[in-house]
Amino acid sequence: MTDMTQPATSVHQSDTSRERLRRRYGRERSFKIISVSALGLTALFLVILLGSIVLNGWSGFLTTKLRLEVTYSTKHLDVEDPANGNFRMIILDALRERFPDVTERRELRALLGIVSNRGTWDVRDALLDDPSLAGGSLELWLPAATEVDMLNKGYVDRSAPEELRLIDDRTIAWVDAIDEADDLATVFNWTFLLSGDSREPELAGVGGAVLGSFWILLVTFVVSFPTGVGAAIFLEEFAPKRRWVDVIEVNINNLAAVPSIVFGLLGLAVFLNVMHMPRSAPVVGGLTLALMTLPTIIIATRAALKGIPPSIKDAALAIGASPVQVVSHHLLPLAMPRILTGAIIGMARALGESAPLLMVGMVAFVVDLPSGPTDAATALPVQVFLWADSPERGFVEKTSAAIMVLLVFLVAMNGLAVYLRQRFEIRW
Repeated sequence: MTDMTQPATSVHQSDTSRERLRRRYGRERSFKIISVSALGLTALFLVILLGSIVLNGWSGFLTTKLRLEVTYSTKHLDVEDPANGNFRMIILDALRERFPDVTERRELRALLGIVSNRGTWDVRDALLDDPSLAGGSLELWLPAATEVDMLNKGYVDRSAPEELRLIDDRTIAWVDAIDEADDLATVFNWTFLLSGDSREPELAGVGGAVLGSFWILLVTFVVSFPTGVGAAIFLEEFAPKRRWVDVIEVNINNLAAVPSIVFGLLGLAVFLNVMHMPRSAPVVGGLTLALMTLPTIIIATRAALKGIPPSIKDAALAIGASPVQVVSHHLLPLAMPRILTGAIIGMARALGESAPLLMVGMVAFVVDLPSGPTDAATALPVQVFLWADSPERGFVEKTSAAIMVLLVFLVAMNGLAVYLRQRFEIRW
């Protein structure tokens, strides 16, 4: 018999074994180094991307305003209809009082150019709100023009030659004089969040794009969610095991990987050319994105149904429940958290898509805010595309700011999906 009290010679003490272990541990260390390096590189690229967007876009949420003492002279007003007054001349008179040495017509036109065109509407609205101002004066903060806004935010190099700058020396002197009198201020740009698109950067906003995206996602959800959940339930619980069912399942899985622009071509051919639906309307964009989101919802719903233990279905059938009752009373409520998670992720993907919307004509220049799914509108990704293609320097910050708004919505939707999964998911 072998003496169990004697220590056995370990096979790992030989030189060959130790060399083998050294190589194995070396490969593990190399793998860890490569993995950590990949994660670090990914984080670095993410920081660079988000940092460049934030650095370029934070100023888009700010705007420059200048204070003027405007006098509602009766010679510039229509007594019968004050809304038809010459409010540009009222602003020009206020500027001439501040700079009395400016007399030439060309200089006066340049002087008036430091105030945005929106300023005339602000002066008009103040008079309409208080008609007693006719013949009197009022102190107003008026939005500055894009060039003045860029100068105030530091995007204009004062040391550069005048011909290479957005703004000339004469205008810089006027702005500096207003700034020295504490009549120049940087305030939060509510116009950017609440208004529609504009040819002038200081007046352009994402309000119309946000509403357009809302109507598009609403149509997408109303069409794709019940259709996708119903199709998944049928395929998973009621469809017979036939060849045509297998063909449908393969096609659904393939459609989930089809480029989004293909769905845009389908929407263009069906909804616009055949059904003659309104162009640039959220209802068309929503139907197109619903086609793109449908495979994702079907796959997520089927995966959620498969994740439920078969014992629950068997127990329901054992107590006399019909197949429809098993699905509606037991399987569907238990699978709903995962179904909603998949649907929200699919909707978040639809929110970030621009190619299908470009194909169905939602690239139009829309100033008015859409009030319904049939009004002309655009979406946030398309708005980013339009502004990125604009040559004006003021649209650079608007583009990055719009990307920040889009990222906030995407993060919120994905965060909601994670919350629903963690809050309501049942672990078996």
